[in-house]
Amino acid sequence: MTELSMLHLAGINLAIAVGVFLCLWLLALRLKDASFVDAFWAFGMVILAISTYWLVHGDGERQLVLVGLCAVWGLRLGLHLFGRWRRDGKDKRYTNLFARVEPRGFGFAKASLLFVFLPQSILMWLVSLPVQLGQYGSGIGYLAMAGIALAVIGILFETIGDFQLESFRKNPENAGKIMDRGLWRYTRHPNYFGDFCVWWGLFLIAAEAPWGWLALPGPLFLSWTLLKWSGAPLLERGLAETRPGYADYVARTSGFFPWIPKKSL
Repeated sequence: MTELSMLHLAGINLAIAVGVFLCLWLLALRLKDASFVDAFWAFGMVILAISTYWLVHGDGERQLVLVGLCAVWGLRLGLHLFGRWRRDGKDKRYTNLFARVEPRGFGFAKASLLFVFLPQSILMWLVSLPVQLGQYGSGIGYLAMAGIALAVIGILFETIGDFQLESFRKNPENAGKIMDRGLWRYTRHPNYFGDFCVWWGLFLIAAEAPWGWLALPGPLFLSWTLLKWSGAPLLERGLAETRPGYADYVARTSGFFPWIPKKSL
């Protein structure tokens, strides 16, 4: 069988991503809610990792490592976000988005397609390029081993951070308080930092494959998203307005990369 080119693989996976998110959009129309899309951002990357595994006839060990790491990360995060959606209901970010665009003539169906599901399908495909292009090539070298270690650290960091935050929120005595314990003592966003490590780790694995460096836009875009766009900045704007004492937490705690907290003044 002729090896599928990277260009053809990317095109097929992009079509799969758009198709999956169009189906999710139809579900959102029935539910009148798009908030569940965050969970399927993670699930969708697992789908693309698996589709690549079946389409590319590369080194079995390399492919299984990439698919396995992506699956552990994506299924854990997707289930976590899906459970949060089921518990908390509509996400205020999407509610506010629809409220902003409705006066401009966008109903829920049009707005959710153009501003949520269609762009997220394309961006999900972009971010997941390391687990697509990385499945070409053969063997696991030193760079890939470093990537595996970084990805595992990221998965553990994110999982522990989410667990600590959920445990904190379940305690009624912590209502209205700032989570500044465990990993949250060293970074204000251990979950986002974990994502950062996972996808840069997967990129290092991909970089050993022929032309695998072409996956670089994936982790670069994700990093920009987490650091400058819809990740930490968006979340912190809301917390600064609703949580007394958050400014003090910001003053003593690293914004993203874990570091020893500053002493309180």
